[in-house]
Amino acid sequence: MTSKPVPEINIEPWLNKVVEWGNTTSAEMQQDVSLHLPELHAFLLQMCETLKHMEPTTAIEKLPALGQFLGRLCWNPFVIGHEDTRQTLICCLCCLNSSEPQNAIERHANSWIKRIFCHLLSSSGNGEDTEIFAQLGCTSADYYDRLLKNIISSVIKRLKRSPQNTRNEFLAEEVRSLCVICIPILTLAEVAPLLEALLLYHGMESYEILEGYFLHAINDAIQKKKIVLSESAVLSLWLRHLPSLENAVLDLLQQLFALQSKSFREMEQIIKDSYLPQAACHPGIFRVTDYIFRSAILESDGSSKMISIIRLFTHCFLHEYYKDNSKPKLPLRAYFSHKNTPLVLALLRKAEGLTSITCIQHLHTIVKRLRSVESEESSPENDFQSWFLLIRLEGWVDIAAEQLLTSDPEISDDLLWLLAFYYNPCDESQSRGRTMVEAKAVYEFLVSLRRSASICATSFYKLFADENKSNTWHPCTRQLIRHLCVTFIVFCPEWHSVAKDCVSHMTQTQEAASEVSDVLARTLSRLDIPGMESQKIITIVLKLLQDL
Repeated sequence: MTSKPVPEINIEPWLNKVVEWGNTTSAEMQQDVSLHLPELHAFLLQMCETLKHMEPTTAIEKLPALGQFLGRLCWNPFVIGHEDTRQTLICCLCCLNSSEPQNAIERHANSWIKRIFCHLLSSSGNGEDTEIFAQLGCTSADYYDRLLKNIISSVIKRLKRSPQNTRNEFLAEEVRSLCVICIPILTLAEVAPLLEALLLYHGMESYEILEGYFLHAINDAIQKKKIVLSESAVLSLWLRHLPSLENAVLDLLQQLFALQSKSFREMEQIIKDSYLPQAACHPGIFRVTDYIFRSAILESDGSSKMISIIRLFTHCFLHEYYKDNSKPKLPLRAYFSHKNTPLVLALLRKAEGLTSITCIQHLHTIVKRLRSVESEESSPENDFQSWFLLIRLEGWVDIAAEQLLTSDPEISDDLLWLLAFYYNPCDESQSRGRTMVEAKAVYEFLVSLRRSASICATSFYKLFADENKSNTWHPCTRQLIRHLCVTFIVFCPEWHSVAKDCVSHMTQTQEAASEVSDVLARTLSRLDIPGMESQKIITIVLKLLQDL
C-alpha cells in the first residue's frame, strides 16, 4: 500500500466534544450526543476514507490524537449504540490494524485494537461475568437480550395506561428522555414496539412532547428501510411532525423521478409501499401532499413525468379511499378543492359499466362545467386549478379520445375541446383555438381511415408525410395528435395488424416515444380491471409497450 496525499482532518474539535460528553450520564449530555450523531457519523465516514489511503504508522504519527479520539468514542454507550456509527468506527479501526506489523508502533496498535474489538463485539464489555450467567442457565447475550425486552415491555405498559391515571402517568420530561435514549438504538428490531408506543402516546399536555429531532430520526430510518413500523404509527408520526411528512413526499418524488422504467405498475408499487396514499385518507395529510404536488408541477413546468406521478398517486389514493367503507370518512369531493363542486362531482364519477351513450352524455356535462368556470372568471390561476383537477382525475380525458374515434363524428367539437384544454390549459394568444383546428383536421383524417376498407400502414404515414406541416404544429397540438393516433391504433381492431409499424413511425424521437408510452400505459391501467371485456385491446397494448 503506497502513501497518497491526505486531506486535512481536524480531530481536535471533535475530541473536545467527546471529552465533554464523558460517560453521558446526565440527560443533557445524552441529548447532546443524540443531536450530534449525524454530524459525527459523517465525520467518521470522511476519516475512514482518508485512513484507507494511509499506512497505519503514518496515520498514527500524523494524527497523534487519533487513538484517544477513537478510544473514547468506542467506550461511549450512546455512540456505539448507534448501529451505523458503530460500524464506521469498526471500519476506522480496521484501517489502523496491520496484517503484518512492521514495528513496535503497529504491534502496540494491533494489541489495542484487539481489546477494542472485544468490547465492541461483545454484549457486556468484559468476560468476568461468564460464570454467573452459566449458573443462570443462559449466555450473557441471552441475558441482555431478555433484559432489554423486559425493560421495553414495562415502559410500553406505562405508556399505554390512561393519562388520567396520574399515579402511573409519564411526566413530559420522562417521555423526552425516552426519545433521547431511543435515537442511537432505534434501528434495533427489539426497540420498534417502543417507538410505536411513543408515536401513539398522547399525554395531558397541550403541546407536542416528542422531540422534533427524535421524530426526524424515525422518519429518516423509515425512508431508508432500516425500520418497519405499523401504518397507525407512521400516520401518527406524520400528523405530529409536518417536516417528516414533507420529507416523505419529497423522497417519494425523488424515487419516482430516478426510476428509469416506464412501467406504471412498478411506479404504482413504489407509491403504495410509501404508505402515503393510505395516509392521505386523512384530510390533513391529503392537503399537504396536494400542496406539494401543485408546487412540483409548477416547478417542473408541467412535465409529463410529473403529471404521470400525480395521476398515479391519485389513482392509488382513490383505491385506498374506496377499499374500507367501515371507517368514517369525509365525502370524497371534500378532498379536491375547487370553486365548482359540480365539476368535481362530474370528474369523480366512475366510468366502469357505463354505456357509450352515457359516457358521451357525461363528457358533455364535464365540458359544460369546465367552460362555465372559464367563462365566469377566466384567469391563469383559475385555469390552472381546473387543469390540475383534470390531471388528477384524468380518466375522462382518455375516454373522450376513445369515444371520438369509435363513435359518431358529430360529437367531435366538445370532446376535442376537452382534449385541447387538457394539453393547452393556458390558452396564451388564443393558441387553444389553433390547437383545436389542427387537431380536428387530424381527427377527420383518422375517421376517414377508420371508414376505409383498405388497412395499410402507408395510409397512416400520410398524416406525417408533410414534414413542413407537422413542424408547424403547436407543441400542445403534437401531444394531442399523438394521443389521438395511439387511441386510433388501439381501439380500431382492424388496424391491430399494422399497429407495430404505425407506432414505430410515430416514435422517431425520445420525446415522442415517451408520450406514446404514457398513453399506452394509461390505457392499460384503465382497462385492466377484473370483469371488463377488453382482453384483445390489453394484449395489443402490452405488445406495443414491450416493443417501445
